[in-house]
Amino acid sequence: MDNDDERGFFGEQPLGTLEKGGQPDAKPHYLGHRDRLRERFSSAGHLALADYELLELLLFRLIPRSDTKPVAKALLERFGSLAQVLGAPQALLQEVKGVGPAVALDLKVVAAAAQRMLRSELKERETLASWTQVLDYCRAAMAFEEREQFRILFLDKKNALIADEVQQVGTVDHTPVYPREVVKRALELSATAIVLVHNHPTRSKRSRWSTHKHAETLGKLGTFAIA
Repeated sequence: MDNDDERGFFGEQPLGTLEKGGQPDAKPHYLGHRDRLRERFSSAGHLALADYELLELLLFRLIPRSDTKPVAKALLERFGSLAQVLGAPQALLQEVKGVGPAVALDLKVVAAAAQRMLRSELKERETLASWTQVLDYCRAAMAFEEREQFRILFLDKKNALIADEVQQVGTVDHTPVYPREVVKRALELSATAIVLVHNHPTRSKRSRWSTHKHAETLGKLGTFAIA
């Protein structure tokens, strides 16, 4: 095992030495806690658990031989919510004590699986009739990106998702948008409607104003329904 992998740091530890009477020391306290948490999840579901407990359950698999509660709480304290933990860049995740390259990568794999699941749900229903799923998917995909993105959801005449594409990636407070390219791509896909999605990492007023101007420009083309 790679010595730099945090799983080595949290690797298998002796459960205790033998006492004089030949009996082993008590097992680590966190083992019983893990069993109780798994039982609560199995019997009552995820709604019965706090965010840090659900994150603990995930970390049990990634850090098998250590108390993961401090790591889970440190991640939530740093990033604010479970969604923000999974959406955080790998480099920032590794700044939290107890999270190294392997655990950070595995957390991003979980995030990618969640995004894929949400995308599959969108493809199975009328997109414009399920805004909650659209918003959940967009938040999962880009809400915690450090740079601005211009994303387009292309829809058919039944409002079903044809394609989801990131057309441009910009800086922290600006991303270029080319209406001609938006229309060109929509025609290539035979889309009858599009949903324009754009994030604002810095919450810049100038950036938001620019976004509204681009939306107005595309809306005046009158070629597609634009949400």
